[in-house]
Amino acid sequence: MRLLSFAVAALAVIALVVGQQGGSAGILGLGAVGLLLAFATFRATEISTFLKIFSVIFAVEYVATGAGAVLAQAGFWPADWQAIAPPASLPTTIAVFGILVYAISFIPAIRRIARLASPYFEAPESTTANLWPLKPFRIGTGRLGIALLVFLVVLNQLQVGISLRLSFFNRDFYNAIQEKDANGFWYQLIYVFSVWAAIAVISNLIEIVANYTLLIRWRRWMAEKFSGAWLNNANHYRISLAGTADNPDQRIAEDTRAFVNQTYNFALPLLTQVSTLVSFSIILWSIPVASVVPGTEISIPGFIFWMALIYSVAATWIAHLIGRPMIGLEFEQEKREANFRYSLARLREYSEQIALMRGEGSEQRHLSERFGDIVTNFYRLVWARVRLTTFTLSFAQANVVVPYILLAPHYFSGKITLGIMTQVASAFDRVQTAMSFFIDRYQSIASYVASINRLTTFESAIAQAQAQGAGGTDAGIDIAQKPGKDTTVETLALTLPNGKPIVNASGLTLPAGLSTLVVGPSGSGKSTLFRALAGIWPFGKGKVATPAGQTMLLLPQRPYLPQGSLRAVLSYPAEPDAFSDADIQAAMEKVKLAHLTDRLDEVDLWGQRLSGGEQQRLAVARALLAKPDWLFLDEATASLDETLENEIYAVIRRELPQTSIVSIGHRSTLRALHDGLVTMEKNTDGTFSPKAKAMAQVG
Repeated sequence: MRLLSFAVAALAVIALVVGQQGGSAGILGLGAVGLLLAFATFRATEISTFLKIFSVIFAVEYVATGAGAVLAQAGFWPADWQAIAPPASLPTTIAVFGILVYAISFIPAIRRIARLASPYFEAPESTTANLWPLKPFRIGTGRLGIALLVFLVVLNQLQVGISLRLSFFNRDFYNAIQEKDANGFWYQLIYVFSVWAAIAVISNLIEIVANYTLLIRWRRWMAEKFSGAWLNNANHYRISLAGTADNPDQRIAEDTRAFVNQTYNFALPLLTQVSTLVSFSIILWSIPVASVVPGTEISIPGFIFWMALIYSVAATWIAHLIGRPMIGLEFEQEKREANFRYSLARLREYSEQIALMRGEGSEQRHLSERFGDIVTNFYRLVWARVRLTTFTLSFAQANVVVPYILLAPHYFSGKITLGIMTQVASAFDRVQTAMSFFIDRYQSIASYVASINRLTTFESAIAQAQAQGAGGTDAGIDIAQKPGKDTTVETLALTLPNGKPIVNASGLTLPAGLSTLVVGPSGSGKSTLFRALAGIWPFGKGKVATPAGQTMLLLPQRPYLPQGSLRAVLSYPAEPDAFSDADIQAAMEKVKLAHLTDRLDEVDLWGQRLSGGEQQRLAVARALLAKPDWLFLDEATASLDETLENEIYAVIRRELPQTSIVSIGHRSTLRALHDGLVTMEKNTDGTFSPKAKAMAQVG
């Protein structure tokens, strides 16, 4: 970009020289604004990639169109092409756009949007582009995104030029009608309108394809980025414990979609509207209609332009005042909708338990309360929309007649023709529509801001969870891999999410190659201790040494059974084809699940089809397949009867002889199945400490 900024500066200096020699104020203005653009382009290397794309586009367009304008002023433009020589106002306008891009990069809201959008356009990974009529080819994800965005920006500006050309068709067409010029009428209709209308249609079709290609690729990348960061290093678990971001499913699925669509639908249409504003403002300014200040002889040039500007700015400010409360209401509505969906998902997940307890009435009341929250906020949002819509509809209706009211005296006095009147009315409408961009989209803006807020808070929650995780900058629990085979708790102080201390441990060693039973009263922190050793518990501080290069698997009391085939459930978290049919069937037979071996490829909701005992045995089968170095069983056999539990432990010891086993359990029969014992003993401050004891000490 530095080289591009030098090219802009060089053209600006040349324009100043040519403008001074030729006495052209337009070329002098082109040069003066160009110097400012050169500075903005030079400094734009420090702004976000998303905004930098627009900065580069405007700098290149300034050089291209500005060179043409300077050549035309200096007399080097071909005489036959004089009609299409770029006017000095065009590169000057483009330069203003480029300067504005740099200026808005300092606005906090724009910075947040650009920070969310830029990573996609910086993505280095390779992807396959399928862009008709080209053959599929490999290209960087970010480079393809930039290419599509640049193409769409240029295409949108081309469409503004087409609209401007059709505006002049409108003038000449109605003048031909007024003058009863049949040849002019048919010429304008066949050779002007038909050609440019066809180009407009084709350009819009191309835009649709390019638009949706960019949006779906962008959305997929963002969804994968957020879901990956959420799932990485057990961040999802720490976020749920801390409660720092509600409904992550909505933020990943809905808010990424809304952000991508709305960012595009604001950025490019806004650019189009600004281009329209400048282009059609020139038409309004050039109309030979002036107004005199009452009581004076002072004439106001560009009277129609100033009226359109004042009219639209005033309306935009009023709409902002009326619609401002909608931003908070939209955010709250999304939150309440997500809470209702989550309640329905939980009901489906626990349908068996609810049915057994006859809890349908309670669930219905709970759902009614959740939906009642939606309805309450919805009516607030409706009334806010009614107030804004009342104003916007009234404004839209007034727009139809306002330009004719302003122009009627000049038309009836013969100062302007019918063609000029219709062209100016059309230009007035385009200018005020461009100025009213935020009025027409205020409701969308409210929803857009809500999505941005939800994504930025989600990002913050993920960053906080990542920092709290093992190896994170804010991790209170240092889990280090060291030489040796034992797992050692050097010091460990664990708290609940509300900050209440629960476990204090020091000098605890879990010996490798043996089986250890952890016992203690409910609420003494046994499961919390397990989760801390696994590196997913964020609340606490201390040091834990684990054997380097060894794998760890923790089986909770309620196993997780993902959706999919039984083979996929058994292989989880490995791929479904990670184990052979023979290995899977052997593992199932060892845990007494032989009756399911012929259903390996059957897809079902296995968490609802299998009993609690079957689910726990299936989890043990996973362990037999995975063969971890350390196996933690958090009441993982609590749903089994004592006889079957003894058999399952015997299978684990027989099939995993090199695995170190640590169990949590309450049954006294478990003690005979383990080599060592750790008891959670209560301290005077209400916390519990794990103490290793020999089996002989406890009988």
